[in-house]
Amino acid sequence: MQKVAIFVDVQNVYYTTRGTFRRHFDYNRFWARATAGRDVVKAFAYATDRGDQKQREFQNILRAIGFEVRLKPFIQRADGSAKGDWDVGITIDALEYGEQADVVVLVSGDGDFDLLANKLRVGRGKRVEVYGVAKLTASSLIHAASEYFPIDGDLLLG
Repeated sequence: MQKVAIFVDVQNVYYTTRGTFRRHFDYNRFWARATAGRDVVKAFAYATDRGDQKQREFQNILRAIGFEVRLKPFIQRADGSAKGDWDVGITIDALEYGEQADVVVLVSGDGDFDLLANKLRVGRGKRVEVYGVAKLTASSLIHAASEYFPIDGDLLLG
């Protein structure tokens, strides 16, 4: 049985699916697809934490599915901009836990992850599957993956 490690950039998925489809990502359906016939080594969902009740409920749903939720505080800067990305954390965890897996699944369209995908695929011999909203996923990330799965249709709620 293949071993799989899953890394979900929650903010990226939220904003790209909402912006493109005005719908939400179906984490349950994704989980069923990404883990079918596979042994899950680790599964992380990376999010920012604003501390509100609706977010806590969503995080509990992710935990119930099987994700370990990693939170970073949401930081609102004085100029109105915000900070809270997980790029470095996702990369470190993927390099560490990817060693224990045959397949690394990355859910993000962020082109910053193309180097990570390439390192895992070429440098470490891992199968790298990337899920992202097609028109908002960096072509460099798509090309660095072993296989790319567009988020659309049945991977969306509603």
